[in-house]
This record gives sequence, C-alpha cells and structure tokens, in this order.
Amino acid sequence: MGLTSDKVLALTVLAAVGLFVGTVWLWPRLARQGPRVVAGRVGLLLATQLALFAAVGLLANQAFGFYASWADLFGQEKDQGVVVDHVPAGGPLRVTGTQRMPGAASDGPQRGGQIQKVDIVGRTTHIATPAYIYLPPEYFQPEYRTRTFPAAVVLTGYPGTARALVDKLDYPRTAARLVAQGRMEPMILVMMRPTVAPPRDTECVDIPGGPRTETFFAADLPEAVSGHYRVGGSPGSWGIIGDSTGGYCALKLAMHHPRVYAAGAGLSAYYKAPIDATTGDLFHGDEELRNRANLWWYLEHMPAPDTSLLVSSSKVGESNYKDTLKFIDRVKATGLTRISSIILESGGHNFNTWRREIPGTLEWMSGRLGGR
Repeated sequence: MGLTSDKVLALTVLAAVGLFVGTVWLWPRLARQGPRVVAGRVGLLLATQLALFAAVGLLANQAFGFYASWADLFGQEKDQGVVVDHVPAGGPLRVTGTQRMPGAASDGPQRGGQIQKVDIVGRTTHIATPAYIYLPPEYFQPEYRTRTFPAAVVLTGYPGTARALVDKLDYPRTAARLVAQGRMEPMILVMMRPTVAPPRDTECVDIPGGPRTETFFAADLPEAVSGHYRVGGSPGSWGIIGDSTGGYCALKLAMHHPRVYAAGAGLSAYYKAPIDATTGDLFHGDEELRNRANLWWYLEHMPAPDTSLLVSSSKVGESNYKDTLKFIDRVKATGLTRISSIILESGGHNFNTWRREIPGTLEWMSGRLGGR
C-alpha cells in the first residue's frame, strides 16, 4: 500500500488507538517492579508514541502533499527526473494517462475539460520529469478548434507533489470556475514539481556539471508543450506560478526570461536561493551564477526585465512579510518591471493560505497573457 493510501492512514490510526487502549488496560498489570514489567511499560509507551507520530505524519502528508511515495520519503526515488541521452519516439512530450476533472458534472472534455498526465523530456537538457496538463473545456469545443490558448506553468514547493496541485490546491477546478464566472480567459495549466532531479532541490538553477534546471523551464518545457498543444506562439502567451520554492522559481524565471514568461507569480516566495543539505553546492564557486540566483542582486545590477510580477505574503504567519514589502519597493524603483501583491491579514505557509490566494492569482495571470 502506498504512502498516500487511505488504507495505510486508517490502519495506522487504528493501531494508535488500539495501543492507547491496550496501554490503559494493561497498565495495572505492569505497575509492579522488576525488569520485565518495566520493559513492558517502556515498550507500550514507545509503541503508542510511534503509532501516534506515524498517524499524524501520514495525515499531514495527505493534507500538504510533502511526499508521493515511500521511496520519495526515504530519498530512494529513482523513476523521476532521470537524465537521458535521447528523445523517445513520439517527441519530447508523451501523454501517459487522462482523467476527467474532479467534481465535473459531465464526463466529456467539451463540458468539463480534461487533465492529462504526461512525461516530458527536455530536448537540450535531457531532463525527464512528469507533469499534469489541464486542458479547459474550450480546448475541445468545435468553435475553438483553430484558437490557441495561453499557458501557465504551476510549480509546487519543495519537496511537493504535482498531484497536490490538482487534488489539494484545486488549480483546475478554480480555473474552470473563474472562466465560468467571466473572471478569466480559458488557460492551459502545466502543473509540476520544481524538483526535476529528486531528491535534490536544484532551486531552478543551471548547476555546473549538474542538472540544467533553469534551461529546462526556460526553453525545453515551453518547446515541448507548444509542440503538442495549441499554445499561443507570441511572447505574451506564457506565465508561471509557484508557491514557496516554486514561487522563488517563478519570480526568477520571469525576471531572467521575460520574453518567455510575460508574468510570474510567487506565492509565499523567498528571494534568494538557499544553500543547505537538500540543495548541495548549487554554484560550484561560480560567483556570476550565485549573483544571478539572488533576486536582490539582480534588481540592483541587471537591466530591469520587461515582465509582470505578483508576490504574496501575510502580516501574521509568514516569515517573508518584511522581505516581500522590501521586494515590492525594489521592483517599483526599476520603473519598467510591473509588480502586484496579495497581502493577507493572517495566514501560514500552507495549502489553506495558498488556496485563498490562487483565485486572485489566476485572474491576475489571465489579464497579462494572450493566446494568439
């Protein structure tokens, strides 16, 4: 049974409850002195605590989508993000499955849209990674058969799971609802992890001698998607959204590649790539690469990018609040780069906060992209 299976969660909760009841029931018998009864008390308490910890951990993982599998949890994932030296038959994007929209009233894609699971292989970087593609109902309707659509890349945080963007953050259903309400235009969503070489957190950097993650997102990904779907070919056709690590990547990619991404939205983003145990050495002593990954440095030393940025934070609950206000001021001072914000009164670094920000973000993104 998988890490995210409801059966695993239910069995773990039952085990925790059973051990708690067993501890209460057996405690009088274990109240005596002696090595065996002391060991029994320690064993019951330890087992109960472990079961409770496992149940809470599994519940949190289901709620926030930190890890997709046991291999992902233990850092043994090997079936994603592999580097290959060829493009498979059928091109750089291959559809591996389709599903109806969650909660859609109709099974037909012309009424409810469609979510496709795909495998993408970068033509130049040879990075391979899965993604979910949301195609709006209009994509399948005869009157739109010659129309191209804007597209937005949607990134999770680290470690994150692409599936959480569909099931937990409700990006497709939110987009469909906003289109029905006339608040945004139909848009293709490319939902994926920024972690294209798991378990390493590459922070969307072209690592010397390692995965060229920035090039993958800036060149290979738009090329692969545009070659398979009816995405607009103009420079204003693509945007990028992300939360946490994905938010930093979204802002950086829009700033570094404004001719690719006309708009970038960073929800609960930070503004400088961290160096820690999950990232390893990202820059290998390359000072220019280190500086480019620092958005503060980039705003001060590089020409202002002709793109639109959106940042979000909350006055209580987010650690990036002061930095976000400072970033807004820095961008405004460039005179060219456009900046917008969503500032909540309170909200933590979690899915509930981002669900409150996603409708406004999609509406903002739609207003800055065009499909033709």
